[in-house]
Amino acid sequence: MEGNLDSDYGKMGDGVMRYSPNPVVCVVDSTQAGKRVCDASDLPHTFPVVGTLDEARGMGADVLVLGLAPSGGRVPEEWLPHLRRALHLGMSLINGLHDRLNDQLGSEIRAPGEQWIWDVRQPAFTPDIATGRGGTLDNRRVLMVGTDMAIGKMTAGLEIHRWLQQQAVSSAFVATGQIGITVTGHGIPLDAFKVDHACGAVESAVMDAAGHDVIIIEGQGSLLHPGSSATLSLMRGSCANRLVMCHRAGMTHLRKPDHVRIPPLRPFIRLNEEMAHVCGSLTPAKTVGVALNTSRLPEAEALEAITRLEDETGLPVEDVVRFGAEKLGRALMDS
Repeated sequence: MEGNLDSDYGKMGDGVMRYSPNPVVCVVDSTQAGKRVCDASDLPHTFPVVGTLDEARGMGADVLVLGLAPSGGRVPEEWLPHLRRALHLGMSLINGLHDRLNDQLGSEIRAPGEQWIWDVRQPAFTPDIATGRGGTLDNRRVLMVGTDMAIGKMTAGLEIHRWLQQQAVSSAFVATGQIGITVTGHGIPLDAFKVDHACGAVESAVMDAAGHDVIIIEGQGSLLHPGSSATLSLMRGSCANRLVMCHRAGMTHLRKPDHVRIPPLRPFIRLNEEMAHVCGSLTPAKTVGVALNTSRLPEAEALEAITRLEDETGLPVEDVVRFGAEKLGRALMDS
């Protein structure tokens, strides 16, 4: 996570540190070596930060996760010597970027059968065109939607899913991005599918989870973002009948492009519901609550922001990381 331990470009690393069922040994960032993650950033993790791959290997690390997502989602040329070094040290690689490292570096694996390269963002199948089969299911299909990219849709979905499981609810999480797939071990890399196949990929994943009482579908992008088409594919493929709106407290414009204003949440929530329902032709979707990211606010201000947004929207609002997912989980199950 060189030089980006506490930036939005490091959300892959943060997701793995927060949710991976496999033990995290350390983080590699030479600019913060000798510290703990929580000392070098606003992230809560206590993992040690080391300066080199050799140090990480010496601590017992046997897999290198590419924890950064540079703009454009491609592997920078200057990373390749470090990735070759990891392979020469006997480490495996998890790559969430668009490039196929198996094609570039597969021949440099030293111990075939023990080492591997997982190119997470490569489709494993060509799906059929979606037909709306999800709408025939008798369960709760919950799509995480948001006001921007990188707003916390995956995190909120995983927290709600975890709370439901703790309550013995039969819940499934459908990962649709590289981080969710990496930490759960399954899912679909939605942005790697051709546009005509994207809805079908979502439908296939939802139907695979059809036996669960609740299916949480990881959201991508935003209807508001001029560079995003993913939300519509997710709506059509999942036939979601519940929505959770995700937002960052205090945000008035998109992060990039920052000239796009974020509208008041109440009409934006209504727009998402109407896009799902399509004038009554497809499955109606009800918004059950708002997952509010308050990580940049002191606790007292965070609580005030939650109360203010509940008054504005008339919906339950919670920061599920900071204060737990019970409020939104119960709102979902009561809906």
